Amino acid sequence: MHIKRRVFIKHLFLGLLGLTGLIYLDSFWIEKYIIDWNTHDLSDATKNKIKIIQLSDLHLKEIVYFHKTIAEKINKEKPDFIVFTGDTISRRNTYHILEQLLDLMDPNILKIAILGNKEYDARVDIATFKSTFKKYNGMVLINEHYVFKKAKRAINVIGVDDLLRGDADFKKSIQQLDKTLETIVLNHCPAYTDIIDALNTKEKLPIKFVLSGHTHGGQITFFGIPLYTPGGSGDYIKGWYTKLTTKMYVSKGIGTTVLPIRFFARAEASIFYI
Repeated sequence: MHIKRRVFIKHLFLGLLGLTGLIYLDSFWIEKYIIDWNTHDLSDATKNKIKIIQLSDLHLKEIVYFHKTIAEKINKEKPDFIVFTGDTISRRNTYHILEQLLDLMDPNILKIAILGNKEYDARVDIATFKSTFKKYNGMVLINEHYVFKKAKRAINVIGVDDLLRGDADFKKSIQQLDKTLETIVLNHCPAYTDIIDALNTKEKLPIKFVLSGHTHGGQITFFGIPLYTPGGSGDYIKGWYTKLTTKMYVSKGIGTTVLPIRFFARAEASIFYI
């Protein structure tokens, strides 16, 4: 009987040790560095599909191997353009790190970025941020829109300023916009999509979808329930949400904030067809 008890305790100890190791491996490596690539086709079988890749919440501090695999994947996929939906950098004077990432990507691919709260927290110089993207065939939209054209197609790309630290203004971003074109909206904090949706009941823009980030999918979750979501998240965590006039996709993003771990909130990048 005494031997069985010792064997049980040994197996229990080894089991707990293995579980601890698995949790550590998942939190500090698998969820952070093995990127989950998701594909969403909203094209309605349209010819000349427009292919978009979303990168969100990179929180760039240095370029490591998984950033290189992301760039390799992007170059292989050859999207029509990439969207960076905020919190690309979160420290001042780290433009050279952003340049290192952009330099890994095909220069022929258009890059469209918006600001997140972390760019504002870091007091990023907006002019330098814009010029960095411009150098690599990119642009930064702050309550502005851009018309992307491919063959005989054209779509509006709206970039809204950050809700928490900026001056999010959907109405300003759609001034002089062609309301007959299909439209996508880049909006860092998903909570602001409630306002976009309410305003669009009057504007009636043909918004295909809103792309957001900010939440990190909860970053640390238990059975899908996050311990914490930052202000500006609203009732949103990850994935698709259907509103009155819009659909929104909330990316879990790629980087981490506060704690350098993820738990059941795998880092992701997404491919969209419209």
